[in-house]
Amino acid sequence: MRGFALVGALVAGAALTGASGTAVAAPDAGTSAAQVGVTAPVNWGACTADQLRGVPADQVKSYSCARYRVPIDHDNAALGTIDIAMLKRAAKTPDKKVGSLFLNPGGPGGSGFRMPIGAANYFQPQVLDRFDLIGFDPRGVGASNPLKCFTTQEDANDVFAAQIPVPLSRQEISGTLASYRDYGQFCKNNAGALLNHMSTKDVVRDLDKMRAAVGDQKLTFVGFSYGTLIGSTYTSMFPKQSRAIVIDGNVDPALRTSDGVQYDRERARGFEIALDGFLRKCAQVGPKCSFSSGTPRAKFDEIRDHLRQQPIKLPDGSSYDINAFTSTVSGVLYSPTSFPPLADDLQALYNVVHPPTAQTQTAQAVELKVLRSGANGRADADPDSPYTGDDSYFAVNCSDKKITIKQEKVPEIAAKWEKESPTFGRYQAFSDVAGCPVWPAKKPDVYRGPWQAKTDTPVLVVGNYYDPATQYLFSKRMADELGNARLLSVDAFGHCILGDSLGVDKVTADYLIDLKVPANGQVFQPNVQPFETTA
Repeated sequence: MRGFALVGALVAGAALTGASGTAVAAPDAGTSAAQVGVTAPVNWGACTADQLRGVPADQVKSYSCARYRVPIDHDNAALGTIDIAMLKRAAKTPDKKVGSLFLNPGGPGGSGFRMPIGAANYFQPQVLDRFDLIGFDPRGVGASNPLKCFTTQEDANDVFAAQIPVPLSRQEISGTLASYRDYGQFCKNNAGALLNHMSTKDVVRDLDKMRAAVGDQKLTFVGFSYGTLIGSTYTSMFPKQSRAIVIDGNVDPALRTSDGVQYDRERARGFEIALDGFLRKCAQVGPKCSFSSGTPRAKFDEIRDHLRQQPIKLPDGSSYDINAFTSTVSGVLYSPTSFPPLADDLQALYNVVHPPTAQTQTAQAVELKVLRSGANGRADADPDSPYTGDDSYFAVNCSDKKITIKQEKVPEIAAKWEKESPTFGRYQAFSDVAGCPVWPAKKPDVYRGPWQAKTDTPVLVVGNYYDPATQYLFSKRMADELGNARLLSVDAFGHCILGDSLGVDKVTADYLIDLKVPANGQVFQPNVQPFETTA
């Protein structure tokens, strides 16, 4: 199952050392002299062992790495430059190569550097045969000049530990809001000039330079989750340089960039739709889902409402709270393969809250298989240990999303959203909206439309019916908002689908290689539905 679209799953690519990719080198085949004159080619070289960890020794020769230099501000060279970390997996049949295929895993803040290494998990073999696959860390992410708000891990731990995912009491609410103000102050003090140049428009301008630098006249791109905003922004800004664009698990670009508060409100609804779909699926499959007895929806609500009042005391003496519950359930909804153990855990919690008579006197130990994974907890670090993360998630979101409210309005918004999205409304308000009103970036250069530019070939827009993070309605809107798009719908759970639906994978391969556009209005199936097993 894909894991690249999960927020915060950053994979470090390379250390911030070495020469940039701007040194003149022998261009790849297909690079014209005119292009080289305009844009310096990428200077590909050997990758380090760490960059290629997990790659079989006999495949190492297929990979090369580079750092490509771009301006911090594409309109003001005086601010200096940063380097973009890139990794290439060479086409297996270079004599039949179509060009380069750029990849982005989402986030924002997801490291795309190593995506080509696992590309067989989500592309048909002929795609790997015909394209150089190129992964990169966008600006401010991973190995590409990571935007850092902290100098020590201890400072980061102190700030993040105070951010309660589902704050309920006045103390929790005020403490969480204060921690976001502290976060903003650290960013103002430490992030530097890059802080004001982290918008998707900046990323897209980097991407267009990289496209030219590898010798492609037009961009071929696959973006997942937040990567769909990169793809749609690129086609809107550079429609004539767009060859084949696949965007899977789509945002609503117009809403996201015009009303960030409403966008996040609708994101909460998307998680609720996915949760309700999971609970209905559980009831439908019966004994295959261990949470199916009785009414799963009512049982889930009872667990959640209990946790809102107090943690659940487990037989081993430990406790389980609303914060771990909400954050972990939201994460599990990304991955349908985790639905059976989620059902097991929910039934175990239900038995503690509402014990069957026969078990009242013989309570057994409760082993939570997936619900423990979301429990908050940070390992202690050595004094003044270096901060190893980056802060690109808020840097991008708070640049792109138009959020004009004052932070003191967040509790009122959270209460309102909670009524319509009882599991995820408060969580969404305090996880995304609360930080942006106090984010210190000043006048970022953001692309807010128009979105109707017509590309020569329709953009392929792929959306799951029960995608939690980017609800299906967003994919429909994306297809409607773009000037030339084709919507592929999938009757599937989980966030993004490439690699998990053979029908979609085949259509995508034909599109990427031959620009064969699929018929409109098709609905595809996943390879495996939840609670089913492969033959």
